[in-house]
Amino acid sequence: MTIPKLVASLCVVVLGLGADWPQFRGPNAAGVAEETRLPVHFGPGAAVVWKTPLPMGPSSPSIAGDRIFVTGLEDSKLTTFALERQTGRVLWRREAPRPRNQELQENNHPASPTPATDGENVYVFFADFGLLAYGPLGDELWRLPLGPFNNPFGHGSSPIVSGDLVLQVCDQDEGSFIVAVDKTSGEVRWRTARAHAQRGYATPVLYQPRGGELQVLVVGSYQLNAYDVATGKLIWWLTGLPWQIKPTPVLSDDAVYFVTRAGESDPGQQEIVPPFADALAQLDDNRDGKLAKSEIVDERAIGRFDEYLDLDDTGFLEERDWNQFRTRRQGMNALWAYRLGGEGDMTVRNFMWKDSSSLPNVPSPLYYRRVLYTLKEGGILTSFDPDTGEVLKRGRLRGALGAYYASPVASDGKIYAVSEEGKVAVIRAGAEWELLAINAMDEGSKSTIAIVDSKLYVRTYDALYSFAEPN
Repeated sequence: MTIPKLVASLCVVVLGLGADWPQFRGPNAAGVAEETRLPVHFGPGAAVVWKTPLPMGPSSPSIAGDRIFVTGLEDSKLTTFALERQTGRVLWRREAPRPRNQELQENNHPASPTPATDGENVYVFFADFGLLAYGPLGDELWRLPLGPFNNPFGHGSSPIVSGDLVLQVCDQDEGSFIVAVDKTSGEVRWRTARAHAQRGYATPVLYQPRGGELQVLVVGSYQLNAYDVATGKLIWWLTGLPWQIKPTPVLSDDAVYFVTRAGESDPGQQEIVPPFADALAQLDDNRDGKLAKSEIVDERAIGRFDEYLDLDDTGFLEERDWNQFRTRRQGMNALWAYRLGGEGDMTVRNFMWKDSSSLPNVPSPLYYRRVLYTLKEGGILTSFDPDTGEVLKRGRLRGALGAYYASPVASDGKIYAVSEEGKVAVIRAGAEWELLAINAMDEGSKSTIAIVDSKLYVRTYDALYSFAEPN
């Protein structure tokens, strides 16, 4: 069979296998599928369709047609894998260039971002290189080096596909941006600076206004921004957010819900920091127009030097550093609900409600069947009325009380959540949710579950599993 004929046959399979899970948390990062007959009880010895060993990587599986795409670190090599959906067989693996080893927080990983697929090709991002695209047979279509990045915690935002574009957020202490790349050629269509942003890890989501142009929403340091997908122009924004944000937002028909938490999960330590000119008048002993570490003397009032974030690594605090710190000290941790749309600053006009209790650090919220959910460390699950913010039920997932990095997903009237220690909770969805089962995977996981074709795809530290209800 010639390669063109093989590609054509693959495309037929793509069209014939039904719904896909094409990126982090599935369609538009919502974490919701429409599958039925999903298993409640499963694990390494029960309801297994197949198991495929994989190297370590917290990225989640993306699924389209007869392909599953994942990334990992194999013998220190940044690797993209394509697996056969029906059997789990590894069809191909491709190594990405790795010109550097970026600094990482210990809980992060060089292969954290999840691949995105358009149903045929796959697009991957590694902070140690940039973006790459592969065809269905593993042929490299293009590569786009990006970075190096100035983000001490590493990266987490995954690429998404919108029409003929691949969108990638690259937030860092200095020089943050979002870039749109032609998915066929790899050419940059536009690149928009995000001067306010520092450490953002959320994956962008798409919003289609009634009668308007498609927008991409990015939640990051201090702001949620809505950009025109075609041009990268900033359309509207929300302010008052803290400096470091990990969870990805979710949308209802007319609202956006997102969690902002930097540091502790209470509302934060808001304080008024004086303008830079006032700080210089008080602290700049040598009158050079910047602050050295030796000039920061009152730690009780001002905080540690490192807390100011010397964003450009000059060894001094210049005006931008100081202004970012002022903004940081005013940001509030909360679960936020805002109406969608508008132009300009919509912080006041679009506000619906906020809740500052029991905030997750990493897991994204879930909006499912008119109920909003959050999942916090310690296995604390909360259901909310999405219109008012009223807490409907809060409780612990007994038997899975550890840390959580993966985000909850839902289908078939059930919610699935996997803890870092590899305990998968199955919950009956609803305002008065109910814990149905805890399934032990016998090894840890930081990957979000994918749901396709009445199957659960669960990635642990050492393998990818496919689970299904026995016939």
